[in-house]
Amino acid sequence: MSRPKLEVADVFRRFGAGWRAANEAHISLAQRRVMTAIEICRTAALGGHVERCQDCAHTRIAYNSCRNRHCPKCQWRAAEAWLEARKAELLPVPYFHIVFTLPAVLRPIAYQNKAKVYGLLFTAVAETLTTIAADPKHLGADIGVTAVLHTWGQQLDHHPHIHCIVPGGGISPDGDRWVRCRPNFLVSVRVLSALFRRLFLTGLAKLHAAGELQFFGDSIDLEEAATFKAHVARLASKKWVVYAKRPFAGPDQVLAYLARYTHRVAISNRRLVEIGDEHVGFRWKDYREDGSHRSKMMRLAPEEFMRRFLLHVLPDGFHRIRHYGLFANGHRADKLALCRRLLDVPAPANSCDDEHDCRETVDDHREQPPCPCCGGNMRVIESFDGPMSRPYHVRRLDSS
Repeated sequence: MSRPKLEVADVFRRFGAGWRAANEAHISLAQRRVMTAIEICRTAALGGHVERCQDCAHTRIAYNSCRNRHCPKCQWRAAEAWLEARKAELLPVPYFHIVFTLPAVLRPIAYQNKAKVYGLLFTAVAETLTTIAADPKHLGADIGVTAVLHTWGQQLDHHPHIHCIVPGGGISPDGDRWVRCRPNFLVSVRVLSALFRRLFLTGLAKLHAAGELQFFGDSIDLEEAATFKAHVARLASKKWVVYAKRPFAGPDQVLAYLARYTHRVAISNRRLVEIGDEHVGFRWKDYREDGSHRSKMMRLAPEEFMRRFLLHVLPDGFHRIRHYGLFANGHRADKLALCRRLLDVPAPANSCDDEHDCRETVDDHREQPPCPCCGGNMRVIESFDGPMSRPYHVRRLDSS
């Protein structure tokens, strides 16, 4: 895969220092760390290693990655490691893709209270799916849910929503059989929407009553209980957006989807088209259009581009990928073994039950890309630290 000519890092390196200085009071420490990580990713600042081809002796320097989960260059390795663990967990049943979206009225509250509101969003979504699926009037089974938080839209605006992957069936209440869903149908989207709305608004009201929400700027009046209640009351009677896509064709399609969505960041480097003194141009998809009209170009001032990108920095330690029901970390291995027994399928040979393999990060140890001159094997002969990793030094790995 060729490296994109333009990168988000180029925008930060070119305009970041001035923007940070001009907006010092409005940038969080987490956002500063993300900017710095992206700026120095795969540069001498983080150190690296020297590789030599075993066939033609061609040498090259490869610099270390920042491994920040918001960096467009670092996520595919994390996705590879995460997907390897998921392969062993897929069941031979249809899988459904369901998306829950937070209403626009609540997005400012979510942005000012990311950890609390995003956490509530996960909880409400998981409880909605597992409750409706367990109801005998719908599916009557214990299901599994893999949920992934995205906070952006195609134009980098703040648009929190959760993508869920759900198998088409579950374990019966007595644990003796696998309950299959109807063809191409899991549960009613209308019913999901109503329960999701009620659970989220109830949880949000509890957070406000407990004084766990903060408000700033134009939202400061929401600190008052009456104002807050009136602000969200109109949402109680409106339909909330829950979208169920067609079921996946098979396990390979599920994995392909997960590879695209689980470790995605707000914008990939490949969407960037131009970086000028006055604007940053990038491609985006307008899903209201069809065919060739869907792909469009957006130009933002560099300052606005950086502001929108940093809207999506998550709180430290916040997990953007979560598992519920049958897939919950505490009993996933046992539940999956029961599912396979009920479905009469063998356990995969590469099954891995270690929960630590589900981490969102991955180290830099990897197979070296082949020699660009002759295609031969590249071997690391030296490694070195950079000024922003550890005290700078060179480690000689091979004296030959």
